[in-house]
Amino acid sequence: MKLSSKKLFLLVFFMTFTNVLFAVPPPPVGLPVDGGLGYLIISGLIYGALKLRNKK
Repeated sequence: MKLSSKKLFLLVFFMTFTNVLFAVPPPPVGLPVDGGLGYLIISGLIYGALKLRNKK
């Protein structure tokens, strides 16, 4: 698959534009991360348990 130079330029342009457009500033220094991380860990454990249960 060979990209023409115009398509390659547009691809790089839009990828850069979306990175700048959706850039999120870093959170404040004292902000705890535990709440979201805890939900992520719990949901991963539940998902893994369901996968193991359905595998049997």
